[in-house]
Formats: sequence, C-alpha cells, structure tokens
Amino acid sequence: MTTQQPLTQIEKIHVVLVEDDMDYQNAFVAAVVASGDLVLAGLASTRAEGLRLLKGPPADVLVVDLGLPDGSGIDVIRAALNAWPDCGVMVSTVFGDEAHVMTSIEAGAAGYLLKDSDPKNMMDEIRSLNAGGSPISPLIARKVLMRFRQSTPPRPSANADARGETAQLSAREKEVLDLITKGFTADEIAGLMQVSRHTVLTFVRRIYSKLKVTSKAEAIYEARNQGLLAD
Repeated sequence: MTTQQPLTQIEKIHVVLVEDDMDYQNAFVAAVVASGDLVLAGLASTRAEGLRLLKGPPADVLVVDLGLPDGSGIDVIRAALNAWPDCGVMVSTVFGDEAHVMTSIEAGAAGYLLKDSDPKNMMDEIRSLNAGGSPISPLIARKVLMRFRQSTPPRPSANADARGETAQLSAREKEVLDLITKGFTADEIAGLMQVSRHTVLTFVRRIYSKLKVTSKAEAIYEARNQGLLAD
C-alpha cells in the first residue's frame, strides 16, 4: 500500500494596506482573499492608522498610498523602514511626478506603481516584491532612469571600494549571495541552508539594500566590483 505524502503547505505572504480610497481598498481586499497565497494582515485609511499598525507584528509587504487625508504616506514608509526593516514597501498612488517618486524611493520604497491597473494585477506585483524584485510602472521607471543619467556621478572603481566603501555583508548574507551567483533559486537555497524561503528572501532584500541594487544581475555585478565575489 502506497503512503500518500503530505502536501507542502504554501507559505503565506502577509500584506498590510494603507489606502483611503474605499473602492480601491475593497477591490484590493477582495483580490487578496481570492489569491490563495496572500493574507491581509492589516488595513488603514489614514497616516495615523498606518503608523499605529507599525507597532504590531511585521508584515512581509506594506502597500502605501501617498495622498492620505491626514498627511503623506511617505511618513509611513519612513517609519516602516525602522519598525519593519525586513518588510518590502510598495507605493500605490496616482502621483507620478519626479518629486514624489524620488522621495518615496529615498524613504525606503522598493516598488512604485501607479493606480492605472486592476488591483488583481497588484497581487502579482506583491509576489514579485516579496521575492526580491522591485516592481515599477514603466512611466516611473523611465523617470528614475532619466534622473539617474542626469545626476548620478561615475561609479567608483573596485579599488575605491576596497579602500573603505565595500558593503558589509554578514556571513549568512555572503553565503546566500554566493548561492545566488551559482544560479540556485530561493527554494533551493532554503533547502541547502535549512531555513525557510521567507528567511532567504529576507537575506536577499538585505543584500540588495547594502549593495544599493534592485536585481540579481546588479547584485552580482556590484559584489564582484567590490571584491565580495571571485571573478
């Protein structure tokens, strides 16, 4: 008689939404409920309520509108960076101007999406953010690229990094970075390190933050540039 193996339990992604538009809020909540792998861990309609939520258990992804009735969502993003350092922050807003975009990114947002699509599509973007990506609307990505081209000075050389600008990665972060470079997936790394997939993704976000990059390719390039990986 064959013994049936238990099904692997899907690791849920806990999401908090700070949004004052009730129609969008309701559509977002319905999309989360229907997703199967996302859980709504908190809901706020104002800046003050969003800041209070940050005093509770940390979520995996925080989705924030910028135009709140009692202030700016950027205040919530800044506070989340300190209260929930391992949480990925996504902006969902109608503001597409450069000032809002750059301020949000500087405050700690890892994703920036305009409200020009169905909230159901946001679920895929949340999954992407939780997996270490940085979802950005095409219009916003173009503005960021233009700003980068206009204002970013030349990158320091590897020798300059070696003189004191090398990112300080922990032993576990270096281990994850090495495995990423070798082509292992998050699930495979979790198995090799005997930790959860969520823990691996947390390491990935920390690596990206310390290297000041937003993708796997950039992380590998920057790590080699700083002498953290062999050529």
